[in-house]
Amino acid sequence: MPLPSLAGDLPMHPPTVAVIHTSPATVEVFSRLLAERLPQARVINMLDDSVLPQLRDNGADLAAVAPRWRQYARIAREQGADVILNACSSIGELCAPAQQELGIPVVRVDSAMAAQAVAGASRVAVVATLASTLGPTTRLLAETARAQQRAVEVEPMLVDGAYAALVAGDRERHDDLVAAALAKAADQADQVVLAQASMARVLPRLASQQQARCLVSPELAVASVARALGADRTA
Repeated sequence: MPLPSLAGDLPMHPPTVAVIHTSPATVEVFSRLLAERLPQARVINMLDDSVLPQLRDNGADLAAVAPRWRQYARIAREQGADVILNACSSIGELCAPAQQELGIPVVRVDSAMAAQAVAGASRVAVVATLASTLGPTTRLLAETARAQQRAVEVEPMLVDGAYAALVAGDRERHDDLVAAALAKAADQADQVVLAQASMARVLPRLASQQQARCLVSPELAVASVARALGADRTA
């Protein structure tokens, strides 16, 4: 669903952006990027780190977490949010219904990344450490390719053991596994989509030509937030 723009009805107060997180790993990333792109914006961070474990354990049954996520979105609107950014790819499919209900832009973290990925590629690899993320991201890429009338092969790749290592506190093993998977994907595909924003930190380990094929969502998502507000608001 296209994002409504507030350009013709800009709030007189500093804009408020609410970010709904499912992992503490994304809080710092988006807080920094929003401060750089929209320095006078008020940012509200909402975190529920029980969502991903629940989706992991229930076979990615989105219906089990949807009611409380919708409640977070409603609370964000009540707190004055002009735009909501959903920072989790696993629950991205909740964004369009929430936008219809609330009447404000609800940005899906990976929408802009998906659009860029399919625009110039015939083969796209999707790399994730959580199975619950692969389905939504793969479907989004397929839907985006159809909308752009492009024939794109989407190849999902799950990095076995990486998420378990991260939960266990073994960040080094997580990063090793992710880096190896990304390098392999970059050698085989035209574009590589990092399904989780937290994976981006391993990109410096890759060769420059491999890095050039990898797409991450945070910067593109924040640019979408700025567009939804109608301006970068950097003045």
